[in-house]
Amino acid sequence: MDQKQEAIEKLKKYHQEHIINILEMLEEQKQKKLIEQVLTIDFEQIEKLYEDTKKGINVEVSELKPIKSINPDKLSQEQKKAYEQKGEEIIKKNAFAVVTMSGGQGTRLGYNGPKGTFKINVKPQPKYLFEIIVDTLKRANEKYQVMIPWYIMTSEENNDEIIHFMEEHNYFAYPKEQVKFFTQGELPLITPEGKLLVDEEDKIRVASNGNGSIFESMKQKGILEDMREKKIEWVYIGSIDNVLLKMVDVLLIGIAIDEGSQIATRSIFKNNPRERIGSLCSQNGKIKVIEYSELPEEMIEATDEEGELLYGESHVMCNLFHIDALEKISTKQLPYHSAFKKYSYKDENGKVIVPEEPNAYKFEYFIFDSFEYFNQISILRGKREEDFAPVKNKEGVDSPETAAKLYNDFWFGKEE
Repeated sequence: MDQKQEAIEKLKKYHQEHIINILEMLEEQKQKKLIEQVLTIDFEQIEKLYEDTKKGINVEVSELKPIKSINPDKLSQEQKKAYEQKGEEIIKKNAFAVVTMSGGQGTRLGYNGPKGTFKINVKPQPKYLFEIIVDTLKRANEKYQVMIPWYIMTSEENNDEIIHFMEEHNYFAYPKEQVKFFTQGELPLITPEGKLLVDEEDKIRVASNGNGSIFESMKQKGILEDMREKKIEWVYIGSIDNVLLKMVDVLLIGIAIDEGSQIATRSIFKNNPRERIGSLCSQNGKIKVIEYSELPEEMIEATDEEGELLYGESHVMCNLFHIDALEKISTKQLPYHSAFKKYSYKDENGKVIVPEEPNAYKFEYFIFDSFEYFNQISILRGKREEDFAPVKNKEGVDSPETAAKLYNDFWFGKEE
């Protein structure tokens, strides 16, 4: 059986005959690419994910308990210094690396391109998000007299564009040999009827499978092996869009080492009980993140004896992992989460359809689901004005305008 016939049989078996109609309309080169793609798809996995969409969200919230964090403002100078010294030792012996997650596009910003190539209006002159990351790394390198390896997770969609951008800007004077790129995984989208979509380029429409795919990708792309060769012990993983991200966080490293944790994170305390960010909790001795929409009503506004929210510690993608933890998670199967979104596609007559309503499920791993594989995690409470200035929305909350203000206030002081 030739590859075309094999692909057709596969599509028939899994009730995707509409793809066959499109396939038959294509010229030879495009037909070949679509056939190759069809033969790589794990249709049994797709069917299972599709069946899961019918079950709805079933979040287990029994046995949820608040989790303790370390508030740096309550540490003595001696305690803080002791933690920081432990962290500094890791940096100074070149046992630390940084990973930046940059698989997304700037769609929500109204920007056509990878989010890291977006320029934000900070002082003393506007800077790209990638450039701000480099500034942070350069400051640490100079302070500790080291050269921190920098790994950048891209997507199949934006990888070439990001590499070209970095080459074009000479890596913002960061040593090119210290930078490695790797792509995250992808999964096909599925309609509510269980059908695959074909995009405008006559390929099965796929989407990146979430920030939690980073562990599997680091293993598959040789990143963990590269880190082992460099004798890296601790790895900071953060997203591209937080312009105040404290990546070289010696206090966090020191606390993790002191507490014997393999994972640590900086949390941000909720502004109000109903702020739309996930809460760090404990459940049956394991660490969980419960989305704002999933917390039971009685827990949302629950407070302790001092009037502080019991479930106010929030996960904001400021994560530190020991290399052993990364190795462990890379062999695990994290749960998938589905999201129903709008995607354009070609119908079986080859006509491009742009839907006005969500029409397909996207499947993603979430990085915080990895926490459940560990008995403890060190949590250091950060501050919004020092640690959290995300660039997510075109305007309003978490927009370029609000992020630039937080950045400028932090580095240049608040204007009177």
